Amino acid sequence: MVGQDYVAPIKESMKGKEKIVMEEPVLLPDKAIWHPVAPDIVFETNESYFKWYNEEFCPDAGIDPKTAPTVGIILQKSHINTKDDTHYVSLIAELESRGARVVPIYSGGLDFSGPVEEYFYSNGKSIVDTVINLTGFALVGGPASQDHKKAASVLKKLNVPYMCAVPLVFQSFEEWQASELGLHPIQVALQVSLPEIDGAIEPIIYAGREGATGRSVPLADRVNLLADRAMKWSALRTKKAADKKIAITIFSFPPDKGNVGTAAYLDVFDSIKAVLGQLKKEGYDIGDAPDTKEAIMSSVLDDPEAKISSPELNVAYRMSTDEYYELTPYARDLEENWGPAPGNLNSDGQNLVVYGKQFGNVFIGVQPSFGYEGDPMRLLFAKSASPHHGFAAYYTFLEKIFQADAVLHFGTHGSLEFMPGKQVGMSGTCYPDRLINSLPSAYLYAANNPSEATIAKRRSYSATVSYLTPPAENAGLYKGLKELKELISSYQGLRENEARGPAIINSIVSTAWTCNLDKDIDDLPPLETYDAKADTLERRDDIAGKVYAQIMQIESRLLPCGLHTVGVPPTAEEAIATLVNIAQLDRPEDGIEGIPRVIAASVGRDINEIYRGNNNGVLADVELNEKITMASRAAVKALVNQSTDSNGRVKEVKNFFDEVGGLFSGLIGAKKPWTQAVIDAGFPGVSDERLAPVFAYLEFCLKQVVANQELPGIMELLNGQFLMPAPGGDPIRNPDVLPTGRNMHALDPSSIPTQAAVEVAEDVVRKLIEKLADENDGAYPESIAFTLWGTDNIKTYGESLAQVLALVGVRPVADSLGRVNKVELIPLEKLGRPRIDVVVSCSGVFRDLFINQMNLMDRGIKMAAEADEPLDQNFVRKHAMASAEELNLSIRDAACRVFSNSAGSYSANVGLAIENGGWEDESQLQEQFLTRKGFAFNADKPGMMEQQADLFKSALKTVDVTFQNLDSSEISITDVSHYYDSDPTKVVQGLRDDKRKPMSLMADTTTANAQVRTLSETVRLDARTKLLNPKFYEGMLSTGYEGVREIQKRLRNTMGWSATAGEVDNFVFEDANDTFINDPEMQQRLLDTNPNAFRDMVTTFLEANGRGYWETSEENIERLQELYAEVEDRIEGV
Repeated sequence: MVGQDYVAPIKESMKGKEKIVMEEPVLLPDKAIWHPVAPDIVFETNESYFKWYNEEFCPDAGIDPKTAPTVGIILQKSHINTKDDTHYVSLIAELESRGARVVPIYSGGLDFSGPVEEYFYSNGKSIVDTVINLTGFALVGGPASQDHKKAASVLKKLNVPYMCAVPLVFQSFEEWQASELGLHPIQVALQVSLPEIDGAIEPIIYAGREGATGRSVPLADRVNLLADRAMKWSALRTKKAADKKIAITIFSFPPDKGNVGTAAYLDVFDSIKAVLGQLKKEGYDIGDAPDTKEAIMSSVLDDPEAKISSPELNVAYRMSTDEYYELTPYARDLEENWGPAPGNLNSDGQNLVVYGKQFGNVFIGVQPSFGYEGDPMRLLFAKSASPHHGFAAYYTFLEKIFQADAVLHFGTHGSLEFMPGKQVGMSGTCYPDRLINSLPSAYLYAANNPSEATIAKRRSYSATVSYLTPPAENAGLYKGLKELKELISSYQGLRENEARGPAIINSIVSTAWTCNLDKDIDDLPPLETYDAKADTLERRDDIAGKVYAQIMQIESRLLPCGLHTVGVPPTAEEAIATLVNIAQLDRPEDGIEGIPRVIAASVGRDINEIYRGNNNGVLADVELNEKITMASRAAVKALVNQSTDSNGRVKEVKNFFDEVGGLFSGLIGAKKPWTQAVIDAGFPGVSDERLAPVFAYLEFCLKQVVANQELPGIMELLNGQFLMPAPGGDPIRNPDVLPTGRNMHALDPSSIPTQAAVEVAEDVVRKLIEKLADENDGAYPESIAFTLWGTDNIKTYGESLAQVLALVGVRPVADSLGRVNKVELIPLEKLGRPRIDVVVSCSGVFRDLFINQMNLMDRGIKMAAEADEPLDQNFVRKHAMASAEELNLSIRDAACRVFSNSAGSYSANVGLAIENGGWEDESQLQEQFLTRKGFAFNADKPGMMEQQADLFKSALKTVDVTFQNLDSSEISITDVSHYYDSDPTKVVQGLRDDKRKPMSLMADTTTANAQVRTLSETVRLDARTKLLNPKFYEGMLSTGYEGVREIQKRLRNTMGWSATAGEVDNFVFEDANDTFINDPEMQQRLLDTNPNAFRDMVTTFLEANGRGYWETSEENIERLQELYAEVEDRIEGV
């Protein structure tokens, strides 16, 4: 335009022609409603938009404004300004073609809450049925600084499903399509993790940028999926309850009739009963659904007790292969792994079989298993196989034959979210995406497992509802252990009596040997030759103190008792158990001292000093520690008793710390009941003032513990409402996890490790190195193999990640916003010890959630390897140089130490093999571990996990110690198979040149008194407090069918440790056999309650003996063999 007046050739060519006139720029308002075909560019009021939209646009488009669902869409103003809006137009067109109205709004800034409040309401009432945020940002504050509380309250007021779709920013279509990891890690952190904290669901990639022009382009199949899913969520709001179809999906793992209804710490069938009751109450059609747990089980299992011949579960539908191929578009792709349908899984030879039972509009179905559990060859594959035809048929049935409006996945956890595909940002060829397709999914997930819940959210598009795990109680004592405590109590009163004192010590030594405590107390005197009379008083005290310390460790160990039923809040006693555990921790960030610290200070002691003395078996400190523990419990009980009703439950919490409560107790001048309880327990010096902060906090926590939100949470999702977000994790470390029944999220991954986590990690590393130096004449270990878990790092804000960095001698560095994206080398002189090499095996879940932290570790380790330092002070460099020479690599490439599965695959499959008995020998398990976990993360090649089996082996063969963390009392090493599945102890032994087994250690940070134990000590402690403990197994048996399975699971997982680490003492199997098999009454109870699980128990004992893990009498083996035949006959109905 300037040229026509000032550039001579152009000016000449314009002679006689009309000049081009520049239009004034149109400035768009900062917020408005925009529609691509509207005559006005934007609308600044609802009224003006709907006048045009309802009266002109909808009639022409064939949309009925009165009955159409309405979808609110949040857009970025910059795309509308620049007319770079094709991706927006595409989704709007797809929604309207499906009969929906749309309200597309934008904001000029990064706070979208204002436009939401202004345009998604009419006369104070919400006018939208679902909201889709297409910006990919958090609702308030974008990627830089967010206000998640404000966002959640704005969205809750609107109270509709909130989907946050993601446009590709850092990758082209081709790069994303080719990437096994999927969405770029930076985008995952900013545009998936942060919106989840607002309460967003369904991070579907819907657009990207064109390579040549940089303009936004829609991804057609993803836009279609997004539109379909938005319509389904809207239907949950608009459809009558009586017309809605709900598919409750339960799991069976390992696949066996005795395992139907598997879920972590959940009484599945009792919980289904509660959900059915709530559905009926809210007008859903549940037909003739039974109203007892047993009858519901029977309907699904056919015969839960298998007293008559019942080879399979109840068949709900038989799908012919023709129907299956017609309705399942990806069925042919499964043939590469499974051959043509129907195959032999979930099949009767001709049809594919769907197991379950329909009641009115509710279907209770059993999700098929992975399918390769018992196949040694498939377990060895480095990458996981596709789902089998039966699995695909199950989801085809739900969506296209039963025509479910929503699926409720019931409990932690199934297989859907762990099917092969990208980590985050699914494509149309990823199996979780193909299977769930357009079905809205609500997923009931244990509150203490936010990492796997996050995988379910991102990979299977599930909105999660957290459920409470059973409250943890002290394990208590039984049999000889109880007798030992009584003997020690007698000794305390008679220790100086030269006749009685030594006699009691002799009894203590004898009973300690009977209880196998010699394995835990190195210098326990020999039974045959020891006589306490010839010993000194100091030595007798030392023996009593060390035995007492072991006894107290067992007695005070926390174990979850029984199983949780959805919608049933804990009793007062259970609430006390939870609060006691919350109260023991210091919370310096909130200015709260734990009760034990306050009580210890009242007698002039530091609690950490008492813990140290207790751990070393100092009799006086063991006694004082127990006295403080008892006083803490009494104080918490005094608080809870104020609000306990006549049924032993807390319905309403009495306020002591509001103005009225504080004024009243101040007027009467009395000590608070909890302070009085501590005084009565023998600590007269304790003060009300110093206890006040922790008890104000406990009062708040009690309100959270007894709040009952789980059934309402499930119903909010099924009714198409917004479910409030909440963090997942350990409710003891982070009571904000409570109340349950909310949409669980992980944390902002860029915020870990926190400074507090780094401090705790450095303390654990110091204890670890001290223990190793003690055991090894002061020499440092050169290399430690680490296992990192997703959930553990969420719960502890990155403690184990920080331990890895601390060992190598690097420090994480946070920026001004608290984001950790750099590391720096700690100089050797400041470190004061050598840099210790690490080999880090990350779980598949950790890889998915914390890829940026893998980058951080890799950069830190390489920094250490490249530091020009003496090799005897830098074992990272020493080993990297050796590997570089051996494998012909650069030192930098040879320093790759962060390994995991290939993208989209999870676990070493060792647990699957052991749970299903499908393994030949230990070498197979070791080969599985090396093949499946040998994919290296390399910060120099981000976006891929590269198979580096040789480098993995080269790094592992220098390992001196294997190490894992236990951070929560709820999940211990025999509760789940994950811990031994990733344990490389025997793998390292096989690779080392000297074939020496590395030392295996566990850090236990489940209490304020963090300790490092050997793996064998930890296995013994776990066995004594769970498998062999009447309090545990009777608690499980009280739940019936599920309880037998839970006991058998612990036995099988104990054998898993024999297979991978060889760290299980013979007495554990022997005592378990005496408890469950040699006791005729117990044997009969197990057999009657769940014969299938009892058969698995008998099989496990026989297998443990056959594989050389348990030596026992011929008589025991014969009894087990006879019992196996008897149970088989019983199950087959002979």
